[in-house]
Amino acid sequence: MFCVECGKETTIFKDGVCIDCYLKTHNFTKGPKIIDIPICTHCNSYKIKNIWTNELFSDVIKRIIKNTFKISKQLKKIDINTDCKEEKERITCKVFISGFLEKTEITEEHEIIVRLKKTVCDVCSKRFGGYHEAIIQIRADKRDLSKQEINDIVTNVEVQVENLVAKGNRSLFITDIGIEHGGLDFFLSDKGAALTITNKIQDKYGGEIKQSSKNMGMKDSRQIYRMTYLLRLSPYKKDDTLKIKNKFYKIRSISKNKIKMIDLSNWEEILTDTKSIKKSNIIQEDSIDEMIIVSQTKNEIQIMNPDTYKIKIVKKPKKINFPAKKIKTITIEEQIYLYPNKT
Repeated sequence: MFCVECGKETTIFKDGVCIDCYLKTHNFTKGPKIIDIPICTHCNSYKIKNIWTNELFSDVIKRIIKNTFKISKQLKKIDINTDCKEEKERITCKVFISGFLEKTEITEEHEIIVRLKKTVCDVCSKRFGGYHEAIIQIRADKRDLSKQEINDIVTNVEVQVENLVAKGNRSLFITDIGIEHGGLDFFLSDKGAALTITNKIQDKYGGEIKQSSKNMGMKDSRQIYRMTYLLRLSPYKKDDTLKIKNKFYKIRSISKNKIKMIDLSNWEEILTDTKSIKKSNIIQEDSIDEMIIVSQTKNEIQIMNPDTYKIKIVKKPKKINFPAKKIKTITIEEQIYLYPNKT
């Protein structure tokens, strides 16, 4: 058949014209020339409709184009691409909208100006207002947290918050961290995330969790509660030495309610629970020294103090050969033990 516009003998697409002539007189996409996007001055989040997002600008502009541009239903398999250049107070973008009109692929180009409107997002507004829904309290039973524990736990909580935010919990943040009564207080914006974090700290450091709530009033016809999660750690910590039935044990690790210890006399590992050793005494070693190995047999090792040159013979905890020239020892109640190898 012949096209009524160009006269070519070809396949008629619609209304008596071929596909080429049809495309000359029809547009399939239409949109605004100027687009305003709110951006947070603190976290650089963008607002799409009523939702704030941390997505990249390239993804944000594509979503906004998809929402604001009118795209003909005749086009199938829509694909949107942009080429943007940042200028003084605006961003100019070339927008390419592609799709298939039956078997023919077409692309229409638009030029738009994007204006970024500076404001403060909902999360930053809460953050700077001191907002928090939960408090995580970390305390240790009958002792203060050590500096190492404080540093490790703070790092642990901060990493967990970063991971949860990266997984999509944009509203989560730490409002404040305080060192109180020999322990730590974390003020968090999300009580559900706070409980998750508390459970993970317990998995790593052990201890018992207690929960309490405080009525904060009504909001949107709902009762609002602020949660406190108290995690009380064991009185013992990693590398402590315990005396149990006249034997000495070095704590290897603590996780939830389990403690892994090593018997200093034979280097045997023991896994027990905190309740079983609740009445055990923490022993302060007389000294931890590095000794020079003079000689050794299957059952004994001869060591020398590098400062005093005194030589001692110590029974080996098990039949093991020490290839190094030096070895670490622990002196407890005038008895010398070989410091157990780390496993």
